[in-house]
Amino acid sequence: MGKIRPADGHAYILLGRLLAGAMPAIRLYALMEHEDDPKRCTAAKLVRFKHVLEVKDESRVPRGAVVLDPEAEKALSREDAEPIAKRGLLVLDCSWNKLTKFPKIRSGLQHRALPFMLAANPTNFGRPQKLSSAEALAASLYIIGERKQAEQLMSIFKWGPVFLDINRERLEEYAASATSAEVVAAQNRMLQAMARTKDDRTD
Repeated sequence: MGKIRPADGHAYILLGRLLAGAMPAIRLYALMEHEDDPKRCTAAKLVRFKHVLEVKDESRVPRGAVVLDPEAEKALSREDAEPIAKRGLLVLDCSWNKLTKFPKIRSGLQHRALPFMLAANPTNFGRPQKLSSAEALAASLYIIGERKQAEQLMSIFKWGPVFLDINRERLEEYAASATSAEVVAAQNRMLQAMARTKDDRTD
């Protein structure tokens, strides 16, 4: 076997992790509009801590990556674990009403929506589906079975562990679902249970 050249260093590190029994971390990307105060932007903080790579424009998004899109027709599930492990996961750090600014992304990649969850970030605490970019990435990692990396992301924020705690039952249900259809079914069961509980309290 020939010597490993410097250019093979990354492959050598990955091989070392695999031999040690640890899978390499999922590659995370953010396409950022820089609309928010950098001190409050969770994606910017993840970039600073080198947990996320900022993509400067849509043409640089890795081919085959999975993009989180609240308007996607298919829910994220364990079915997406393999393509995400190979090509990475992208979050669009912008107002959802500005998604139309990224036509190449909207038409060229695999789009997935997240199932029902409650936010824990200070701006939207307790509000459904108002997740920060960091929460969206962590939830996605948890669902595809990368719990440790999800916990690492959330540990950067004081409120981060709370997000996982208040959504633990939901995340476990979604992570146990093998397909997108099963994730949606699990979501609907939990939403129906919440509605029944609310009705019982009002009676």
